[in-house]
Amino acid sequence: MREILIRMRDKNGQLILPTHFIPPAERYDVMNKIDHWVIKNLIDFLNAGKDTYNNGYSINLSGQSLTEPKMPGYIEALLASSDVPAEKICFEITETAAIANLNAARNFIKRMHKLGCHILLDDFGSGLSSFAYLKALPIDYIKIDGRFIQSIANDPVDEAMVRMIHEIAQVMHIKTIAEFVETEESFEIVRKIGIDYIQGYLIARPEPL
Repeated sequence: MREILIRMRDKNGQLILPTHFIPPAERYDVMNKIDHWVIKNLIDFLNAGKDTYNNGYSINLSGQSLTEPKMPGYIEALLASSDVPAEKICFEITETAAIANLNAARNFIKRMHKLGCHILLDDFGSGLSSFAYLKALPIDYIKIDGRFIQSIANDPVDEAMVRMIHEIAQVMHIKTIAEFVETEESFEIVRKIGIDYIQGYLIARPEPL
């Protein structure tokens, strides 16, 4: 599964990183408009037959979009008017956004599952009550917070945390993803733990769609 990342270009054509334009977009309540744009452009891209990658794509969804009443209907209409299989689309929701909007998250997940889309809980382990909330959300994947992975080779506590998250996810039939895998050493550790998928510079760097 490939994760869709976005950049902006300034008036001189230079790339602006998300850390610079997403916080203002959230502050001025326009992040959901960006999410609308990303979802539509990905579905248009796939519908045009330009896709040479046979697996799915994941789209990060902001907390603003998660609570937007019209968002599920917007996604349903886009998929209904295209030939794109819903199974190719996965929505990433951060643990923080899901916890802050638990009822909205549950409703969104339910409607996306009905379509056939997948749901991924991002940055898992960053909250104080991660496991309690995990039971309340019918998700398909969890992406383990990269802070645990970056130091996993040197910190036995981080390794134990990752192992525990994976074991609980197995019991709940949820697939696990380790992000920020950047070294062979960290890859070998998460492989031995049994993590289902990895993401990071060790296997691929961002590239144009």
